[in-house]
Amino acid sequence: MSTLTEVGDRDGWRCWLCDEPVDPDMSVNDPRGPSIDAVTNAKPKKGAPVPERLAHRACNTRKGAVKAVVPWSSDLFVVDPAPIVETVERLSRKGGREVVARCPTHQDADQAADWLVDRLSRLAPDQRFATEVKPGGGQFLLALTTR
Repeated sequence: MSTLTEVGDRDGWRCWLCDEPVDPDMSVNDPRGPSIDAVTNAKPKKGAPVPERLAHRACNTRKGAVKAVVPWSSDLFVVDPAPIVETVERLSRKGGREVVARCPTHQDADQAADWLVDRLSRLAPDQRFATEVKPGGGQFLLALTTR
């Protein structure tokens, strides 16, 4: 098990669930204070340690022992967004390409693609992802691929 400082330094003192900064000097009892989330929905190899991520106390408590939900930004115009954590887990295991959202304009899709790649650089730092935007059915499809 890692210390709070080790996990915080590794994660850049950002909550893996809400992607907001975590103040390392705030009390661990404060809702915005730091805590370690043992990501129990991940399936580590036999004998490997359970992955640990930095989270705000409130984010970690709200998530509880259920599968994490990482929301899409409310600033984006996306239709039928895929669940981010499950998509990342699936693509990390199998590789390939998966459509993750539909957008009404190419500009909306480009904005969502930029946000998603930036978010995944912190959510899954060991994985390399790329996005593709293609027209389809009067909208633009945003696909996530592994590299």
